[in-house]
Amino acid sequence: MLDMTKLNRRQLLRLGTGSLLAAGLWPGALFADSEGNSGEFHFLVVNDMHYQDQHCGDWLAKVIKQMKGHAEKIDFCILAGDLAELGRPDQLAAMRELWKTLEKPVHVVVGNHDYLTQHDRSPYEKNFPKSINYHFEHRGWQFVGLDTTEGQLGRNTTIHADTLHWLDTTLPRLDKTPPMVVFTHFPMGPLVPGRPKNAATLLERFKEYNLQAVYCGHWHGYTERTLKKTIVTTNKCCSFRRANHDGTKEKGYFLCHARDGKIARKFVETKF
Repeated sequence: MLDMTKLNRRQLLRLGTGSLLAAGLWPGALFADSEGNSGEFHFLVVNDMHYQDQHCGDWLAKVIKQMKGHAEKIDFCILAGDLAELGRPDQLAAMRELWKTLEKPVHVVVGNHDYLTQHDRSPYEKNFPKSINYHFEHRGWQFVGLDTTEGQLGRNTTIHADTLHWLDTTLPRLDKTPPMVVFTHFPMGPLVPGRPKNAATLLERFKEYNLQAVYCGHWHGYTERTLKKTIVTTNKCCSFRRANHDGTKEKGYFLCHARDGKIARKFVETKF
């Protein structure tokens, strides 16, 4: 029997995917050690704003001003769902206009609170078009935003078959070597409250890719899980009215630094 522990990375990469998976290795993790041409940049990840009214808007306007004041140049921002509290057109329109003031590209995924009713998320799709399942590239990195909702349900959910089908048709067209980031609303990390029942089935589809990080929302609290070399995390909420589920008082967001195919992040507390 071949001893995987005695093979170097180059030798492992020559093996087939089936052999690596049989040995309990995530093939994409091996790419993380390779030298690539991925660039260096900063970006923000914000989750669970739960906009309700003008008071929320006034508070978020201050937060966005704080974001613009970072010494680090921010290239873009990711919003990991629950932009609104009730999914109303006025709430989502207000969020669209607020985030324009960041003056950077904003990439969004839908949360369960962004639905107007169990089966109606048309105000979200009107205000944030083409923001269900999609991907984009930035400086040699691949980013994948996924819909992990089941309508307005907040627990014991199942990721819709449409998302899994989108992955099955899209991932084969993406390069497996560049570093990748996935962002979702519902938590993907094992044993995190609110994790969909088929989260592992979704993550399984990324085993051959150089997946560096998965950023999630829904659970208002900091969690971190490690799947081989992939960090799967949730964060405290960035909401004026909503509290954290873990009992902590701080509100804030992640400031992320991509460099040499890796990501470092730090929690930034809001000052208001």
